[in-house]
Amino acid sequence: MINIIWFAMLACGIIAAAAQGDIQAVTRATISGAEEAVRIAFSLIGVIAFWSGLIKIAEDAGLMQLLARLIRPVAKAVFPEVPPDHPAMGALILSMSANLIGLGNACTPLGIKAMEELQKLNPHKDTASNSMCTFAAITASSLTLIPTTVIALRAAANSQDPTTVVGTTIAATAASTAAAVLADYLLRKAGKGGPKL
Repeated sequence: MINIIWFAMLACGIIAAAAQGDIQAVTRATISGAEEAVRIAFSLIGVIAFWSGLIKIAEDAGLMQLLARLIRPVAKAVFPEVPPDHPAMGALILSMSANLIGLGNACTPLGIKAMEELQKLNPHKDTASNSMCTFAAITASSLTLIPTTVIALRAAANSQDPTTVVGTTIAATAASTAAAVLADYLLRKAGKGGPKL
């Protein structure tokens, strides 16, 4: 579907340029866009390397384990169907911890592992379980304490203070995660014969 949307946008741009009699605008935009993409990519390397290194140091210093211990009681409440000693619970906690500190590269394989473990607990293999849906909602809403990618993009755009977004990011992602958990809870209740939404 996304490919169709991109193709439609490109086609509209080409048609608009042709209608205005300036088809060369497409070529100019393509070249300048490619140059800008390369410039931004190179300027992001240093900032992302710095934040990734800083987070790796925090991870090696035990921050992930500390976060995992703090998240465990919340995870038990949010995922009541998952036994506390099951590997799925460990994978869920590690994935959520990685999301919290902006370890997107670590979060993806941990999230896949969590889903694989949740599938082992799923009695209906062709349908996502409640825990799988809850985990997907929480991961998509992604409470984040350190938005490394946004900070890197702001630094690449020569922002005076690229870290000013930290507070607003925490507030926004806390609200989105709370909304996701609430929606998940209400939809679960509706599915069990509760009040329909």
